[in-house]
Amino acid sequence: MTSPAASTPQRPLSTVLMFAALIVCVAMGIRHTFGLFLTPMSMEHQWSREVFSFALALQNLMWGATQPFAGFLADRFGARRVLWGASLLYALGLVGMAYAATGSGLAASAGLMIGAAQSGCTYSVVFAALGSLVPAARRGWAMGVVAAAGSFGQFLMIPVASGLINGMGWFGTLLVFAAGSLLIIPLGGALTRGLVAAAASKGQTGREALHEAAREKGYLLLNLGYFVCGFQVVFIGVHFPTYLLDKGLGPEVGMTCLALIGLFNVFGSYGAGQLGNRFPKRLLLSAIYGTRSIAIALFLWMPLTPASAYLFAATMGVLWLSTVPLTNALVAQVFGVRYLGMLSGLVFFSHQVGSFLGVWLGGRLFDATGSYDTIWGICILLGVVAALCHLPIDERSLETRRLAAAT
Repeated sequence: MTSPAASTPQRPLSTVLMFAALIVCVAMGIRHTFGLFLTPMSMEHQWSREVFSFALALQNLMWGATQPFAGFLADRFGARRVLWGASLLYALGLVGMAYAATGSGLAASAGLMIGAAQSGCTYSVVFAALGSLVPAARRGWAMGVVAAAGSFGQFLMIPVASGLINGMGWFGTLLVFAAGSLLIIPLGGALTRGLVAAAASKGQTGREALHEAAREKGYLLLNLGYFVCGFQVVFIGVHFPTYLLDKGLGPEVGMTCLALIGLFNVFGSYGAGQLGNRFPKRLLLSAIYGTRSIAIALFLWMPLTPASAYLFAATMGVLWLSTVPLTNALVAQVFGVRYLGMLSGLVFFSHQVGSFLGVWLGGRLFDATGSYDTIWGICILLGVVAALCHLPIDERSLETRRLAAAT
């Protein structure tokens, strides 16, 4: 059941987007630097790579598992409290990560604490606030702008983190990032000033909203599509540099490819939000997943050179998180904004399950077969499935459908 957005303060849209974008830029930017800490921390503590990798895998699962609850709390009690709590937990997790001397300490801080913190200060909670602050006609575009900010944070923070680590070491860099994560507190207060929680008033309960979504075929199909998204992007993000090394290309090619993905992701996320206001979102999502499969197939078919790797990275960057604004805007369009944080959080959990399987199966199948051919094939097949499963989604709101049925 949909419900009208709660009464919201009238502020310039540019101001709202600036604060939302800065929150996501800080939260996602810090997150994307963690891979740079693997080597120095492992050498310092004499850990195997599995210790650090397990902590980050646990972080992804924790982020996904707690996202629906963070979204529900934002819907019910307001995004401000969730953002503030997540900021404090993020800072504590980064400090704990700096002082962790054992694998279990790293798993508790970098894994559990930071994973839970990310669920409260990234897309679902920020989008829940935007759902009430931005007119429905511009909601997809606004989410695209904020998703692009997260991509820009990834692109910006990698060289910043590298410079800090080289200048002051990994320990000091983590403490700087812990202080930086506290910026989410004033930014969250500015974003949510005067905002009333969408589900604070009497009306549909969270349980009723879950039951309603579970009966909606389009919502289940969105979950399937987001699962594929997570599977593909995390497999490529983690294993692509190693794949290029196995094929004889230098390590600088892989690093450049990751930077290109981050850069072109900015344009892809923003462009998807723009297009989502003009064309059916289900068709755009179908085109994105289908194009991913075509891009992967062409990349594997063409002779591998640095130029072909860069072209593939740029193409995938455009398609990387372009699904984020379209998927979340479609959830808001069908179900309304009352429980947008919770329902988009559940879809994101599906994304994180796919992420876990993508990165794990990539290593598992490589160990079993000695190549990445099988997992590349799975990525192509899943892209086709996701492209097809979005086509039958009904984009009309549930309220509109009920009125049409009544008349």
